[in-house]
Amino acid sequence: MHVVLPGDIDDPATPSGGNTYDRRICAGLGEAGWVVREHTVPGAWPHPGRAERAELATLLAAAPDDAVVLLDGLVASAVPDLLAPQARRLRLVVLVHMPLNDEAEGRALAAARAVVTTSVWTRRRLLARHSLPADRVRVAPPGVTPAPPAPPGSATGGRLLCVAAVTHHKGHDVLVDALSVVAEGPWTLVCAGTLTREPALVRRLRDRLASAGLADRVRLAGPLTGAALDAAYASADLLVLPSRGETYGMVVTEALARGLPVLGTQVGGLPEALGRTPDGDVPGLLVPPDDPAALAGALSWWLGDDELRDRLRRAALARRDTLTDWPVTTALLAAVLKEVAG
Repeated sequence: MHVVLPGDIDDPATPSGGNTYDRRICAGLGEAGWVVREHTVPGAWPHPGRAERAELATLLAAAPDDAVVLLDGLVASAVPDLLAPQARRLRLVVLVHMPLNDEAEGRALAAARAVVTTSVWTRRRLLARHSLPADRVRVAPPGVTPAPPAPPGSATGGRLLCVAAVTHHKGHDVLVDALSVVAEGPWTLVCAGTLTREPALVRRLRDRLASAGLADRVRLAGPLTGAALDAAYASADLLVLPSRGETYGMVVTEALARGLPVLGTQVGGLPEALGRTPDGDVPGLLVPPDDPAALAGALSWWLGDDELRDRLRRAALARRDTLTDWPVTTALLAAVLKEVAG
């Protein structure tokens, strides 16, 4: 089978949940016996230039008849005019991490024999937005690599961690505004995520932190991976993800895999990722998006209530036991590919 991936999939400067998912799936399919031929296409997807479109067209034309071709939705959803001519000859499957919600996406997905989403929320969104047969849209939620539980939290619960690219979409500006409200609290914050996507936003955040007297308490660490990211999780009390939108939020399950509670927003698939324990407890707190006051209130509650912190920590450890590893995700996707292969 052939897999079409964005050109930046292995760029350590721009780690993302979508790239991690794609890489784990390709590895998992190979381990399961599939012959996986990867094709990376450069470009600012989903806004390719003429040369990038031409390269993708050439790639698709070169694939043999009846080949199963799995395309990352960031690439596929932008080029329905390139997919449609190949739809009868190739067995196209589109993997949607983040819906674009435009007409082009609908036409691209209509050309596919199957669509795989990474959350139930995304599947519902696509079915509501586009005229797609429900049985052709499947779900393969991200797995999470098992990790040892983080050490018991600090006495104050004030070691905060945010793992996300520093962009408007991820809500770092909302978080800084909220922290300004709880400036007297005993907290520090590490932000692990690329700083290069929206440099003007990063400059504004640094200015806000300096003017609020918080610059020495917030570390914009840039992207962390591997052992450095593991260490960041291990030294944190709480993951904070103030996103304005999430199709799932893989960092949420990464935190829960370590028994780390989460403070997130009630958006998209994030509540789905947070989930519940077998007893029905939520292993964190959810607030409305784009609401600094609500986020500040939740932070104040967390910092000021020992019982709350203990309860959420226990819930996070219980939720940890319900998480599934990447082979489960791979098996779900492989089942769709086998069906398409006929």
